[in-house]
Amino acid sequence: MKDNTILHVDQNAFYASVEMLKNPSLRRVPCAVAGDPVNRHGIVLAKNQQAKDAGVKTGEALWEARQKCPDLVFVPPDYPSYLYYSRLARELYHEYTDRVEAFGIDECWLDLEGCPEEDGTVIAEILRERMKKEFGLTVSVGVSWNKIYAKLGSDLKKPDAVTVITQGNYQQVVYPLPVDKLLYVGRATYRKLRRIGVRTIAELVALGPDFLRELFGVVGLSLYAFAAGLDTSEVEKAGRAVPIKSVGNSITTRHDLYTAEDIKAVTYMLSESVASRLRDAGMAARTVQISMRDYQLNNFERQTPLDLPTQLCSEIAPAAFSLIMQNFKEGQWIRSLGVRACKLVDASKLKQVSFLPDEKRRAAVLRLEDTMDTLRSRYGGLSVRRGISLVDSSLTGHDIKSENVIHPIGFFGP
Repeated sequence: MKDNTILHVDQNAFYASVEMLKNPSLRRVPCAVAGDPVNRHGIVLAKNQQAKDAGVKTGEALWEARQKCPDLVFVPPDYPSYLYYSRLARELYHEYTDRVEAFGIDECWLDLEGCPEEDGTVIAEILRERMKKEFGLTVSVGVSWNKIYAKLGSDLKKPDAVTVITQGNYQQVVYPLPVDKLLYVGRATYRKLRRIGVRTIAELVALGPDFLRELFGVVGLSLYAFAAGLDTSEVEKAGRAVPIKSVGNSITTRHDLYTAEDIKAVTYMLSESVASRLRDAGMAARTVQISMRDYQLNNFERQTPLDLPTQLCSEIAPAAFSLIMQNFKEGQWIRSLGVRACKLVDASKLKQVSFLPDEKRRAAVLRLEDTMDTLRSRYGGLSVRRGISLVDSSLTGHDIKSENVIHPIGFFGP
């Protein structure tokens, strides 16, 4: 095994911690950063220790959190402030290494290769103390020789702690843990493993790479490597662009959707943001995917290929709407809706198929949508709107693109 020293730094309850820095009175009450209860953007994004002690969990609905903790104070998210403190933290990390790879807004891996202080535990403790003293924030740090175990270490002790996983203790520390503690073991993978009796990381390793490949395909080999401490992925240097695998937006609407008109209006609003973000990234989509959750909280996803790779709302939205209506049942009330562009390609490398009769029309539509992007960036996301978005402003009066925060994409895809 390669003798690396990799840290994973995780800012504890990051959103809630920043809110308590801005408003110290929140330290004395249970509080949670959450979406707008009026508009039913209904999940807890982060919570402080008092809320955690009351049983509030990240990701649960606001009404569930309120039932557990009647005195819970909800605070709306302030993404500019979170980005500011995230940037300060990364500047601090750069004092120790140029290999700093972000994993979301509040987590980073650091490779200490070439660092004057070779003892990763010492550096981890220094970072922990400096974050607390200079910014008023606490972090948990995992120290190991690979990224997966470093991340696992930062999750084991919270808040304000350092956990070291070495080649001498990993079987005692890692192997007894529940298998879903392993990074990238999501709900579907976890259910499949549970069905065959796998509950711990040790039991996953015991299956061996050949069996896991038979069960999960090539992904099974990665799962085995992650579990057994054989991950060799490198910490990327700061500034390296992370490949975009998909672009999507979703929303929990202010009221349930049950008419085609309302569904179409929300679909176009989401598709506008997706298409604009594709153009910003210089990418085009070959597939569109929709996700729906109804009033009974049943979830499902569907996807369909597009005739041509595209970055046009005028092509993504109709495909998404058609897919939704094919799967929409009369009497069904949709509570949450999402549109995602997948199987992306570099738009600059697409060959212009000039003999197609509608190619000139597509080029004209692209110029129009580019112009709309420019106007919105100048005067606000709601300065230029499609007529369909005026049907019900309570549904479509959102600047989805500016409200969007991009989260890390899993190793195995979106």
